Amino acid sequence: MAGPEPPGAPRGRRGEGLDPSAPVVKPPQYGRYVVLLAVAILIGITVNTITTKPNGSGGVAAGESVPPFAVPLASGNLKGDANVSTTGKAPACTVRGPRILNICQLYERGPVVLALFVDAGGCADVLSDLQSLSPSYPKVQVAAVAIRGDRSSVRGLLSSHGISFPVGIDDQGDLAALYKLATCPQVTFVERGGAAQGRALLGRPSQATLRSRLAQLEATAKGSG
Repeated sequence: MAGPEPPGAPRGRRGEGLDPSAPVVKPPQYGRYVVLLAVAILIGITVNTITTKPNGSGGVAAGESVPPFAVPLASGNLKGDANVSTTGKAPACTVRGPRILNICQLYERGPVVLALFVDAGGCADVLSDLQSLSPSYPKVQVAAVAIRGDRSSVRGLLSSHGISFPVGIDDQGDLAALYKLATCPQVTFVERGGAAQGRALLGRPSQATLRSRLAQLEATAKGSG
């Protein structure tokens, strides 16, 4: 008569031992799926960082001075992060040159329309809208900045859209927080001297809306001589 089985011993059916030939069931392997999920979450966070409204706001408030910045032009070969400094040895407004887009240099000349965008999807279509309308408003300057853009990709995009106005690249996305980027694209209207004229347009505006805001800036420029 067999004695009692020791505690914790594997048990089979009564009168039978464990079958050593039975297949071993391995635990499910989730490692690859965990990695894929982590990558998907990271991509989502990056997109959300660019396009989500910071602190519930959307653009520089009307009447406030737009933050100064200097970034490399996409058309050139100058590399480097955006300069957004207002103090120190080289504040942003003083950093100028043929390969640099400097917002201060633009608004010193006259009113400016500034479009912030990412070079993916239909976000950059607003550039074509501005390109087609800008000849009707010669006193208004147009510029754009690609947020965290790849230079070769941005150049291809500008070529395909026939863009002739200056477009810079902000590698680190510093302008997203500085200009309270709420949607892609975001279009800011800047009066001569640097004050934001009205609220920024969030998302791709209609041609009629763009035309109306450009006309307002043109009228302001004529009024100031």
